[in-house]
Amino acid sequence: MPESDHTWRKSFKGQPIEAAHVRLWTAGRVKHPDAPLIANELYIAVLGSGAPVIDVTLSTAGPRIRITAEGPAPLPLLQSHGAGWAIVSGLATHTGLTTDERGLWAQVGTSR
Repeated sequence: MPESDHTWRKSFKGQPIEAAHVRLWTAGRVKHPDAPLIANELYIAVLGSGAPVIDVTLSTAGPRIRITAEGPAPLPLLQSHGAGWAIVSGLATHTGLTTDERGLWAQVGTSR
């Protein structure tokens, strides 16, 4: 039986220590084993842009989980396609840049 559809959103300070809180917060809401690592890498990518606050959103729809991390300004190319992006792309079924280019998203829970 699929899980209920939910959306959670939380703002985290743009500080490296917050990455641990992002992982714990994610693990407490969704049960996919890769979700905390994906959320961490998305958070770190946006953090690298110098964002003072990063909004993380978790949305579930049946077996799918979409994780988004967004800052207040468009991301430089390095943050949207840097080293952590290889980890996210390897674990997620779909990935992308938000339409306003202020964030990154990844989806897990469906086949490629």
